[in-house]
Amino acid sequence: MAKAKEKSVFFCQECGYESAKWLGKCPGCGQWNTFVEEVVSKQKQETARLLPSSEPIPLQDISYDDLLRIDTGIHELNRVLGGGMVPGALMLLAGDPGIGKSTLTMQLTGSIKMEGNILYVSGEESRQQLKMRAQRLGIQRDQLLILTENNLSVIEKHIQKLQPGLVILDSIQTVYLPEVSSAPGSVSQLRECTGRILQWAKGLDISIIVVGHVTKDGSVAGPRVLEHMVDTVLFFEGERHNHFRILRALKNRFGSTNEIGVFEMQEKGLLEISNPSEIFLSERPQGAIGSVVVPCMEGSRPVLVELQALVASSPYGQPRRMTNGADFNRTAMLLAVLEKKMRLPLGNQDIFLNVVGGLKVDEPAIDLGIIVALVSSMQNRPVMDDVIILGEVGLTGEVRTISFLEKRLIEAEKMGFRTAVVPKGNLKREQKYPLEVQGVGSVAEALRVILGGS
Repeated sequence: MAKAKEKSVFFCQECGYESAKWLGKCPGCGQWNTFVEEVVSKQKQETARLLPSSEPIPLQDISYDDLLRIDTGIHELNRVLGGGMVPGALMLLAGDPGIGKSTLTMQLTGSIKMEGNILYVSGEESRQQLKMRAQRLGIQRDQLLILTENNLSVIEKHIQKLQPGLVILDSIQTVYLPEVSSAPGSVSQLRECTGRILQWAKGLDISIIVVGHVTKDGSVAGPRVLEHMVDTVLFFEGERHNHFRILRALKNRFGSTNEIGVFEMQEKGLLEISNPSEIFLSERPQGAIGSVVVPCMEGSRPVLVELQALVASSPYGQPRRMTNGADFNRTAMLLAVLEKKMRLPLGNQDIFLNVVGGLKVDEPAIDLGIIVALVSSMQNRPVMDDVIILGEVGLTGEVRTISFLEKRLIEAEKMGFRTAVVPKGNLKREQKYPLEVQGVGSVAEALRVILGGS
């Protein structure tokens, strides 16, 4: 048999763009210095065909159970997945190192309500390390099987033999196929390995979770095709020095991508937070200047968060602008509205804005809250503690309507708030609200109502 021909190909490590020569800038994603040389064999290899061959059938003849979901035993995870795990789904869980990805997957093996074996495959840790984590989390399940292996062909043999109901692979960057002549974690390996794993999920009707690393800019490591191939992309995020963790769905073929799950990292694992508003407001100071509360929507759930602003004279020629948890560009737009419409001198001020608790909020309904927090800090006027503020702000200084007003007000009432400043356009004459509401039509009117003038 003739030896397979080999050639060198350059792949972009960000998007998977292929080139015959090295390029400084990738034409696909525009990133610099991302091309890596890989040796590619032209010999076609046999791959396992797990997908059953079938003939085209009419759509009405396909059986479908709308309630076919597996309860993970973790309510916050069920919420993000859209009601539970779907059999045959391939899910990618990504997050920063040390954020708690392995802890979450190990807790899932102990709580999920399903029959049959669960196979936990680790290419990074030993059996003893996994045993230590399981003991710390109190995991006791006879059907939980541990496999430490990097060769995907060996893993495949064990899956075909055991026929597990759930497979967890930690992580996708550490496994490899022997027939692909490149290092684990390369573009070729990631693409081929993910394609093989996808065959397992769909052909054997197995739910599979693969853990993925992230790059220094916070995106999922590997080519973008990795995210396209899977059914669900979950992102686990949080501040390194903060014990709160947020689980988001960046892609979900079986549910909404707007829901979030909130956890608290403790010594014995991740604790679900059923009432995030209470946690985020637990340490809010009374009568603080530059502090306001806004109800934001995270999927179908309203969450009350505290916005803090600090405005101070800049000792340098170039004032600083920093935001944490809020969109920087939108904050810059709101500052321009204050300078132009309210004639506030902000050009020589250092401005810092923070969403307490590590939550990232990007909906326009918090615009008015940001403006009030900024003016409160600049003019040293505190906002009343029992007031919530809602409204989108336009470039002419008008306050525009928002969605889900009643849900936000009900959540605020549960947390003890009495008054809400909302857009006039949201108020209906005969409707009763759980709080005392004050409608405003402009930024100037809102500042007069909340701060007594501007």
